[in-house]
Amino acid sequence: MTQAITLPQPPIILVDGSAYLFRAFHALPPLSTSTGQPTGAIKGVLSMLKKIQQQLNPKQMIVVFDAKGKNFRHERYSAYKANRPPMAQELACQIEPLQAIIRAMGLPLLIETGVEADDVIGTLATQAAAAGEFVVISSGDKDFAQLVTDRIVLFNSMNDHWLDAAEIEKKFGIGPERFIDYLALLGDKSDNIPGIPGVGEKTAVLLLNNLGGLEQMYKKLEQVPFMGLRGGKALQQKLREHHEQALISYELATIRIDVPLPPLNELVQQAADNDVLRQFYQDLELKFLTAELDKSMALSAIEQASNAIEFDLITTPKTWQTWLAALRCADYVVVDTETTGLDYMSAQIVGISLALPTGQVAYIPLAHDESTPQLNREQVLADLKPLLESESPPKIGQNLKFDKSIFANHGIELRGIAFDTMLESYVLNATATRHDMDSLALKYLQRQTIHFEDVAGKGAKQKTFNQIDIANAAPYAAEDAQVTHQLHQYFWPQLQQQPRLQDLLQQLEMPLLNVISRIERTGACIDAGKLAEQSTSLGERLTELQQHVFAMAGEEFNLESPKQLGEILYNKLKLPVLKKTPGGAPSTAEAVLQELALDFPLPHLLMEYRSLHKLKTTYTDKLPKLIHPRTGRIHTSYHQAVTATGRLSSSDPNLQNIPIRTAEGRKIRQAFIAPPEHTLLACDYSQIELRIMAHLSEDDALIRAFNQGQDIHKATAAEVLGKSIEEISTEERRNAKAVNFGLIYGMSAFGLSKQLQISRYDAQAYIDQYFARYTGVKHYMQRIREQAHQQGYVETLLGRRLYTNDINANNKALQQAAERAAINAPLQGTAADIIKKAMIAVDHWIIHSNLNTRIIMQVHDELVLEVPNNELPQVIQNVPPLMQSVMSLAVPLLVDYGQGQNWDEAH
Repeated sequence: MTQAITLPQPPIILVDGSAYLFRAFHALPPLSTSTGQPTGAIKGVLSMLKKIQQQLNPKQMIVVFDAKGKNFRHERYSAYKANRPPMAQELACQIEPLQAIIRAMGLPLLIETGVEADDVIGTLATQAAAAGEFVVISSGDKDFAQLVTDRIVLFNSMNDHWLDAAEIEKKFGIGPERFIDYLALLGDKSDNIPGIPGVGEKTAVLLLNNLGGLEQMYKKLEQVPFMGLRGGKALQQKLREHHEQALISYELATIRIDVPLPPLNELVQQAADNDVLRQFYQDLELKFLTAELDKSMALSAIEQASNAIEFDLITTPKTWQTWLAALRCADYVVVDTETTGLDYMSAQIVGISLALPTGQVAYIPLAHDESTPQLNREQVLADLKPLLESESPPKIGQNLKFDKSIFANHGIELRGIAFDTMLESYVLNATATRHDMDSLALKYLQRQTIHFEDVAGKGAKQKTFNQIDIANAAPYAAEDAQVTHQLHQYFWPQLQQQPRLQDLLQQLEMPLLNVISRIERTGACIDAGKLAEQSTSLGERLTELQQHVFAMAGEEFNLESPKQLGEILYNKLKLPVLKKTPGGAPSTAEAVLQELALDFPLPHLLMEYRSLHKLKTTYTDKLPKLIHPRTGRIHTSYHQAVTATGRLSSSDPNLQNIPIRTAEGRKIRQAFIAPPEHTLLACDYSQIELRIMAHLSEDDALIRAFNQGQDIHKATAAEVLGKSIEEISTEERRNAKAVNFGLIYGMSAFGLSKQLQISRYDAQAYIDQYFARYTGVKHYMQRIREQAHQQGYVETLLGRRLYTNDINANNKALQQAAERAAINAPLQGTAADIIKKAMIAVDHWIIHSNLNTRIIMQVHDELVLEVPNNELPQVIQNVPPLMQSVMSLAVPLLVDYGQGQNWDEAH
């Protein structure tokens, strides 16, 4: 029956781990980690265990597995389970980690040699029932029906089927007391239990219900021919001939109930080892279990935090005045805001958490919806304004760029930002972890924090912070300030021991925080009408492409479906399979389609469709919706602590990925416009990474070419081909450009041959000639590889460390990828540091020149400024030279600039 029976008391659950392991392996799709470790059965069994716990809320739960090797049934009958093939290696390798996880969950786990899991479960079930417990055997194995009593029932969690005595009789035609006899007559092919040849389910039931159990039946064999069975005499003869076989089958099918086991009261659940569990889940890439574990660890975190965190809940003027006095004379202040949302341009303050150097923490609720008395927000902010707008006391926070914008929404300019723990972590090691507070606390403080979802919920029903009760909100907010303080105390001493990293934080990343905040809040003007026109045009082109694809495919299908696309490409059109997904299906990934597009027309059309579809959905449709109602501009979010190399990234919208080489991409840039009486000025570092390569490699030929102002790609072609610059053709320059930029990204001869569409032999010859002429570059690349292998990281010119985590991996492919990254990282990282220095320098010059010019975007190596027309000559005269002077290299930094009424025109 599918409907759950009414349990008279919290049950003891006995889980047939071996049965579930096999069923999960064969029933669920194969899953594996990125390293190839199968995980499907592990995931399936753990899901079932959690389901059982949640559904049945057991008093005790014990998991039982079969032991390796033979048991007493093999001794009794040598052919027992002889037909079973060896266990698949993909399953065998999952048993040990699964059992280790179950132990770490705190569940009792039994594996008894000489018997089967069935016998262990049978013994525990009968003992527990005899002691007055109610027992649920969780398994899909029908053999357990023989154990069912008024206090023992069966539950199959895979289909939610329950079996009690009545249901067994209804399903099989016999009760539990005759089930062993039933199994003895039928036999079992999977276990190679012989049974009686020719006896099926209906015959077995008729025999047992009319003659009794096996022993009684053999005393009444003379009645068999008269029971109305077809071939009754032949059946009687078979029963006689196979009497011994029936008795052996009975013995093999009988579940033992006398296995020596620990007492039931010792088999109780222990506290889970969450650290071990989390490591297993991360190693096995079971993300949903990691998330579930984090959630379960946090369920009691609010209550624990309330007890563990001593904090003041400031709701009276007297308490506030005491704190305000302490803040004014503090050496530094930790500050964090709680807000109505994450839109930094619109969010309003709901509360403020604070921490002092003494470790004292407070939360000030100011705009929670509940009726509990709260201080007046405007008054508290007015009290804080002089302190927050002063350079002293210094301010410490986590992602203070956000808080700076939030305070700006209330008319407060946050100054004196001294330390940001997100940036401290990022400078110390950009790749060790994510740099949000929860991740940092877990990695560096071994502290499980209250997550926002723990107090606000998830999904559509998630509350905004103002909707959260103060009783739940206060510990969460206070913990933010406390953890931020502890993280700073952890990071800062380490940074002080590494002066270059300390300088990188204090002279580059911290000043940049204020610059980026200004750029974000300034925003950029866009022409919504032009984007709407382009959306219409793109939509028409997409429809045309779709029809072309359908015609070429001979049928309509969903272009967004990898499965349907794969069916068309590989099954119908018989295109070559270049790569498969981890699940074994032919891949339809971007890189695969790009390669197929070189030889086949349909992938080429698909590539164009995907490109235009992305432009439409990501930019032309979306950008107008992002125009802020108050400013009439779009405001991106720049992220300082995401990329490993130090480059900024952006989101909502992502300005870094607007293509500039296609007409459609340039049209999007044309929609970024200057307001009336203004001009856009785009200033772009020219070939900056190649110039950094010249500096780092100290290569004479490269340095000479740049210092003489030569076209570097023509100069390279001339060096490699042994010609004069004047003799270099457009095609030869293009090839040299591919080599110049390809090599700094670790391009191989194979990659170059594909890009230039030449043989791999010719590509390798070109690379060899290049290194013969540019020996300094070759030596630099070798030196960087060795450095990465020895110390595990490389550095930029400013000392930013770029860790190469797989540089000494046993996997050669991973190691080679890490070597390529090591060669490029100092170049890209130094370029990132240079543009950051330029942003700080230009911002400082604008402010101190008392100009109305504003930086509105930073994209890769380019700054875009919005300049009043009357300031344009002054800005052009000063900004490019200023950008060129922020760092001294062996070759000059060169900044190209352009101006126009839109970004494309300026670029």
